[in-house]
Formats: sequence, C-alpha cells, structure tokens
Amino acid sequence: MYEYCVAIVGVGAVGEELLRVLAERRFPVASVKILARTPRTIHVDGTAHEVQATTPEAFDGVDVALFAGTEGEKGAAVTFGPEAVQRGAVVIDNGADFRMRPDVPLVVPEVNAEALDGHSGIIANPNCSTAQLVLALKPLHDAVGLRRVMVATYQAVSGAGSGGVTELHAQNVALAEGRAVPCCGPVFAAQIAANVIPQIGGFDDAGYTSEEMKLVHETRKIMGLGELAVTPLVCARVPVMVGHSEAVYVETERPLTPADARALWHDFPGIAVLDDLKADDPYHAYPMPLFAAGKDTTFVGRVRQDVNNPNGLNFWVVSDNLRKGAATNAVQIAEALAERGLLRR
Repeated sequence: MYEYCVAIVGVGAVGEELLRVLAERRFPVASVKILARTPRTIHVDGTAHEVQATTPEAFDGVDVALFAGTEGEKGAAVTFGPEAVQRGAVVIDNGADFRMRPDVPLVVPEVNAEALDGHSGIIANPNCSTAQLVLALKPLHDAVGLRRVMVATYQAVSGAGSGGVTELHAQNVALAEGRAVPCCGPVFAAQIAANVIPQIGGFDDAGYTSEEMKLVHETRKIMGLGELAVTPLVCARVPVMVGHSEAVYVETERPLTPADARALWHDFPGIAVLDDLKADDPYHAYPMPLFAAGKDTTFVGRVRQDVNNPNGLNFWVVSDNLRKGAATNAVQIAEALAERGLLRR
C-alpha cells in the first residue's frame, strides 16, 4: 500500500482531532508534519508532538495538506494553500475561504465524492453544521425529492475553537462556585454559560448571520441543487462542549412516512437512527450531543410527520462537530482521493 506524507496546519481543537482521526482510521501515513504559526511542542492524549513553523518550504514532499481552518477569518490556507499545491500537495481546507469558489469542490464523501474528480489541488471541507445536514438530506432527496428545507441549529462552543471551550469552562466554574461571571469574551459576545446566544457570525442586511447563510449556499452546492429552498431559522450557540444539534423540517416532492425515512437513513453510510420513544434509556430514545461526542456517526431521531402537510417531515440531527463536522470528513476526503488515484504517487 502506498503511504503518504501528511501535513496538518493548525494545532487547535480541529488540528488535534485530525491527529486522532488519522490514527484511528489508519490512513496510510508515511509521516505526519504538524505546522503552525510558531514552533513548539504540543501534547495530545499524552503524546508529545513537535510543531514546525508554517513556511512554503515546509510543504516540500507533502502529499496531503490538512488545514484545520479558522471559521470567520482568513485562514492559513489562503496564504499557504496555493504554495502547497504548487509543491505537489492536495489541500483539504476546513476553513470557509474556498468553499463557494466554483473551481473548488465542496465535499462530504458519502454525498458527492464524484465532485473530487478533476479537482485543481484544493478541496473544501464544509461548515460543521452543513456536513451533518446534507448527510440526513441526501437519502431523502434520492428517494422522493426535496422541495423545501428549514433548519435551526444549536451549536456547541467547540465550533468556535478551543477558546470557546475554555471560555465556557471558566464561566461554568464561576457559576458553580457562586461567583458572577465578571465579563464576557473574548470568544462570545455574551455570557454562554447557562445561556443561549442566537447569533453565530455577523449579520447581513436582511438580518441573517454568516453561519445561517452558509447552510443555504453550502447545502445547495454539495447536493447540486442550486434552487433548493433552504430556510435557516436560526443558528444559536448553546452551552454544550461538543456536538451540534439541528431541528430540521423537509417538504418532499412525494409523500414519505417516518418509517420509510428511518429505513432510508438506516441504509445510508455514516448515519444511525435513534428513534425509540418507548425506550427506558434516553440514549436510545433520541440523539443528544453528549452521546454523539467522540463518534463519527451522524444520528437522526424524533422523526415525525408534519401535522399540516402529508409531504412534510420533522426530525432531529446530532453529530460531533469536531469529528464528522471537521476532522473525520477531511480524512474521509483524503481517503476518497487515494481510492480514486487523485493523490501524488
């Protein structure tokens, strides 16, 4: 088996998860090079890793460059991605900078792996909330067609990076000790502990946030449905460490019962159905972020026929935003590239 030289660019929450996922999935690695703004030593699960400075020369000999990405900012891939490609690497970027470029595939492998064919060196990983959404939508669309999608997301603080986790933890400790949270930030504009913030990203002129509009544009691109009616009801930040949850309504072209939808999801890769409302154990009754954390699976439950529309379904989707929403999907893209002979040999 051919083995590849892999670079991981960024050592935050997603970068660390990339290290874990590469090992867990046994991606054929000859060597792993960890790059960041400054050299240092990091420890992940008790193992020390040396971090090198990110320079153009650091990509010499690299076959796959996994950029951990920074949501809402210009990521390192803008500066170093084209240089990595010029030196022979394929770039898989978790940031938002390349997603909507027409010449860059935006890929969830279970949904649109064929988009990788003919790539120009850069592949975009979708936003974490989009990845789990399109997984749930794809088998429904293939079976009965989609007419409309409405979604509200409840997103964990780790979606804002390791700083978000640190901020929630510090506020939780303060509240548990009976102390007031002295100030907010720097990650979240309001207190996140014991609170829900109905804003992720900046607002546009219509009052939608950048995170909400990512759901619209990225879902359409990945599914190849440029006119699909996608309504982002709200993207809210909730005081959960890991795991994004979504309440989804779909209107289909032809009627689909909850039982038929469960069967479609059961047979689709990457999805598990948890929808037994009679179960004594709530972890088998419906998906929750605490259960999904640390897993690569996207879980679907609370499936109901809409009370007003025979072509409408309501359901609940939960996934680990650091895994399938970021690191796992990136490694799966690398696996798909290798299987298709699209990496340097």
